[in-house]
Amino acid sequence: MQGTGAVTLRFLAAPMDAGHADGVGGGKVLEWIDKAAYACAANWSGTYCVTAYVGDVRFSRPIPVGDIVETDAQLVHTGRSSMHIVVTVSSGDPKQQHTVTPATRCLVVFVAVDGSGSTVEVPRWEPRTPEQRELQQAALLRVGVRSEIERAMATQKYTDAGTAPRSVLRFLAAPTDVNWGGKVHGGTVMRWIDDAAYVCASGWAQGPSAVVYVGGFRFYRPLLIGHVVEVDARLLHTGRSSMHISVHVRSGDPKEEERRVTTHSLLIYVALGADGRSTPVRPWVPADIDNANDEDRALDLHARHLVELRSAALS
Repeated sequence: MQGTGAVTLRFLAAPMDAGHADGVGGGKVLEWIDKAAYACAANWSGTYCVTAYVGDVRFSRPIPVGDIVETDAQLVHTGRSSMHIVVTVSSGDPKQQHTVTPATRCLVVFVAVDGSGSTVEVPRWEPRTPEQRELQQAALLRVGVRSEIERAMATQKYTDAGTAPRSVLRFLAAPTDVNWGGKVHGGTVMRWIDDAAYVCASGWAQGPSAVVYVGGFRFYRPLLIGHVVEVDARLLHTGRSSMHISVHVRSGDPKEEERRVTTHSLLIYVALGADGRSTPVRPWVPADIDNANDEDRALDLHARHLVELRSAALS
């Protein structure tokens, strides 16, 4: 039976969902997004699906603990095996007659696979309303921009020669991290990325920080339960109050030394003052720092270039 192309998950934001700043943590919201999008993709395709990309995540406001949360996933475009899904996370006070307002919105791309992991064709989705046609056009416009961003990300070099501030988390992928396909859940990987970026950002800001934007999560290969995981966050660029952070996730068999990249993402954090609002952060400007090297300067320019690409996509 053909799926509907839309799924809504509804639940309460629990105390264990709280983040490092006020409200629910950004990593937990990303987990919710991934689960809703997976439910939508699996419902439409009728088969198991894997996360290929999560991008243009904008956190417009925090979600208070105790709010009723609605995570709406709407299919907006299909390729041969891919499904482009817009996810909107809204919340509200459950005592206020179930009124919710948007807090986060993003685009997620899932790919349908068979039991051997090979891609399989999915049913074609066609828009039926003006709103759906508009959402499909927006998704198609972002395909080119996303490809350009991915090419720009792929050409950058990240080595131990860089002098930029870094934070590395290292641990074993536990059985509790498993998804429906026996690998580590994509939402869990995104939460790890958010944790490492928070450590890096807050360390540089010397105070609290909060994620406001995620440029994209690119998933290259599955991460296996029992493997050693390294989540490496590195500061690339700072604005008045913002910190642009690149995060690579690498994993491998603990009996071997090799660690392969499984996921790469770029996040923007802002420093928070005592009032919970953004506050100026000390600059990281490689061109003006004596011990910075060519790699640091190239990555700073790379972050600036990505800002221009995102701005062009929104114009």
